[in-house]
Amino acid sequence: MLVGERMSKPVITIHSDMPVPDALNLIHSEHVRRFPVVDQRGRLIGIVTEQDLLNASASNVTTLSVWELSYLLNKITVQKVMAKNVITITENTPIEEAARLMADKHISGLPVVRGQEVVGMISESDLFKLLLEVFGARQPGIRVELQAEDRPGKLMELGQAIQSIGGNIISVGTFLGEKTGSSSILLKVDNVTMEDLQKVLTPLVERIIDIRASK
Repeated sequence: MLVGERMSKPVITIHSDMPVPDALNLIHSEHVRRFPVVDQRGRLIGIVTEQDLLNASASNVTTLSVWELSYLLNKITVQKVMAKNVITITENTPIEEAARLMADKHISGLPVVRGQEVVGMISESDLFKLLLEVFGARQPGIRVELQAEDRPGKLMELGQAIQSIGGNIISVGTFLGEKTGSSSILLKVDNVTMEDLQKVLTPLVERIIDIRASK
């Protein structure tokens, strides 16, 4: 799966000369957490987050009146608070690469560009929605977590066992095991009872870590 399939689009962009209060109002009205900042030609020049705008709006100058403070804040533009060294990705970037980049760089969203044009945003929220799909979180079934030997053909062996009792695998995920040479495997299966599933899988794995009905 590629970023272009899961990015949020169309993306709202703003210009660097927008006053901070206006940008903050727009963030709240559009229910987003960040804006790509573009120049007059639509080329990406920065990114500004809600936190950047809130920090710029905060003031400990308590002697100013509301009117004076409002006047000064309107003189502060997005250009003064935006991040200029923006990490970007393209529509053809694998979705897991985008997730790795966000985790490694400690950022919660990335502009998606085509050349210098911003065509979308990929955020933590988009990845969370995808995670729900990957694990079949919105589909009822039996959720079972296994510890099994990490070797070629193991998943096929488990799949054949589930098929033999009429089960249908909704989702499957593999993770590092608790020890070298083993994997943790998470399955969600429907069209079977918990008892039948546990009975057919137990001889094939090192242990069943957890099994439960999931709605």
